[in-house]
Amino acid sequence: MSKKTVKVTVGGVTKEYPSGTMYETVAEDFKKDYDAPIILASANGKLRELNKKIAYDCTVDFNTRKDVAGHKTYRRTATFILIKAIRDIVGQEALEKIKVEFSLGKGIYVNVLGDVKIDQEFLDKVKARMDELIEADLPIIKESFDLDDAIRLFREEGMRDKERLFKYRRASKVNVYSLDGFYDYYYGYMCPRTGYIKLYDLFLYDEGFVLQLSSRKDPSSLPEFKPQDKLYKTMKESTQWGISLDIETVGALNDKICAGKVEDLVLVSEALQEAKIAEIAQDIADRKGVKFIMIAGPSSSGKTSFSHRLSIQLRAKGLVPHPIALDNYFRNREDTPKDENGNYDFECLGAMDVEGFNNDMKKLLAGETVEMPIFNFKKGIREYKGDLMHLNAEDVLVLEGIHGLNEKMSYALPAESKYKIYISALTSLNVDEHNRISTTDSRLLRRMVRDNRTRGTSASGTLAMWQSVRRGEEENIFPFQESADAMFNSALIYELAVLKQFAEPLLFAIEKDDPEYLEAKRLLKFLDYFVSFTCEDVPKNSLMREFIGGSIFNV
Repeated sequence: MSKKTVKVTVGGVTKEYPSGTMYETVAEDFKKDYDAPIILASANGKLRELNKKIAYDCTVDFNTRKDVAGHKTYRRTATFILIKAIRDIVGQEALEKIKVEFSLGKGIYVNVLGDVKIDQEFLDKVKARMDELIEADLPIIKESFDLDDAIRLFREEGMRDKERLFKYRRASKVNVYSLDGFYDYYYGYMCPRTGYIKLYDLFLYDEGFVLQLSSRKDPSSLPEFKPQDKLYKTMKESTQWGISLDIETVGALNDKICAGKVEDLVLVSEALQEAKIAEIAQDIADRKGVKFIMIAGPSSSGKTSFSHRLSIQLRAKGLVPHPIALDNYFRNREDTPKDENGNYDFECLGAMDVEGFNNDMKKLLAGETVEMPIFNFKKGIREYKGDLMHLNAEDVLVLEGIHGLNEKMSYALPAESKYKIYISALTSLNVDEHNRISTTDSRLLRRMVRDNRTRGTSASGTLAMWQSVRRGEEENIFPFQESADAMFNSALIYELAVLKQFAEPLLFAIEKDDPEYLEAKRLLKFLDYFVSFTCEDVPKNSLMREFIGGSIFNV
C-alpha cells in the first residue's frame, strides 16, 4: 500500500509531496539549481522519465541536457517528433520508409523513401508541423504492450523492420511510445512532452536532410551546420554495403545468422574492407613523393590492425612501409603538461615533442640516417637503443597516433610528402529504421573487451574513463577528420554479434552499488537485440581480432 505522502531529497534538501506526484513537478521546484534544462530523474540510482509517478521516499538527482543520458533523450525525442511530422505531411500510404541513418556533425542524417520529393518546400512543411507539435506541448505516453500485440501494431503501421526486430525479443512485454495517436518504438528514454524540444533545425543535404540539434557542451544554442562531405561519403558507402548484403537493421542481421549464413557474411564483409584498403594503398602509390602516411582516429578504431593491413597492400604496390608509433615522441613524463585537475594530460598536443619529431622527419626526408626513439611507458622517458632509420626511394613511414591529422604535428613537412588517413568504426547498421546505433557504443564495447583481455581492466574501469577519452577525441581528433586524404570505416556489419559473447559477462559483473551500473544495464539491454555467433569464422587478419584476440598481427 503506497503512502499518502512521499519525501523526496534533492541535493540534501528534503521536501514532502503527495504520493503519485510526477518527477517533473519536483524538477520544476529544483530547476534553479541546475545549469541546463532537466530531462530525466535518477531516483535511488535508477533513471526515471519525468512523467513517472513517485510512490516511495527517494533521493533524486536530475539529468540535464549536459549529461550523456539526458542529451540522448533530447535527441531521441526530437527524432520522434520529426517522424510524426513527416507522417502527418506525407501520409502513411505514400511512405516506404523513414530512415534515421547516422550522426553527421552535431546533427542526424535522415532519408525518406516513397512518393515524396525531399526539397526545401518539403522541409519547410515538416518544420512547420514540428513547430505545431512542440507549441502544443503534447504528452508523450509510454505504454506496455504484449509482444504479439506490439508486432501486430507495427505491422499495421507498415514498420516491418520493428516486426523483424521483435521476432528475436525474449521479453514478453514491449514499451511503446505514442504521440498524438502515432505509435513508435525507441531504444531509450523520452521527454514527457513535445515542449521540451526548443532547439532544432532542418537542412537539406545530398539525397536527404540533417536534423540539427544543440550539443551537450552548449545546450542553449544551435551550432552552425557545417557539411562534412568526406565523412558523409564514407558513411554513405558503408550504408550501400549494408544494402548490398541485405542487412540494414539488427533484425536482418539476426535473420542471416539464424539462417546459417554467417561464413558468407563474414567473408564478404572482410572482402569489402580489404578492397577499400587496397584502394587507399593504390592512391598512395599513385601520388609520387609521399613519404609519410599519417593515420589517426578515435579510441578502438582498429588503427594498429589497419596499419598492418595497409602495409601489406603497400608492399604489393612495390613500396616498403615502416610502421612508426607517434607515441614514441611523447615528452618525458616530468615535462608533460597537466590538466585543470593537476593530472598529466597525455592527449594534448603539448604532450608531444613536436619539434623533435619534425627535426627527425626533415632529416630522413633529406636522406640522412636518424636514430629513432622508443618511449618507455613504465619509466615515462624516451630512450634510444640504436634503432637507425634511413629512407630509400621506395620507403614510406606509416605513422599512427592521436595527432596524425593535426597539421601542427607535422608543420615542417611538405604537404606533398604527407598522406593523411582518418579511421573510425562508423557503424551504419541500425537497430531499426528509427533507432540508429551509436558509433561511440560500438567503440566502447570494442575497448571494453580488448582492455579486459590485454590489461585485465574491468568493464567498470573502462566505463569510468570513457567520457575522459571522448573529451580528448572531441578536442584532438574530430576537428581534423575532414582534412584527411582518405577515410576508412573499420566497422564490420557483423561485429556486435561477435562482441556480445565477450562483453556480456564483463557487464554482468558490475554490481548495483557501482557508479557504472546504470550504463552497464543500458549496454546489456542494447546487446540483447543481437543473436550472437562464435568467433571461429572471423579471419586471423580481421580488424576484429585486435579486440577479441587471435590476430596474426602484433596488436
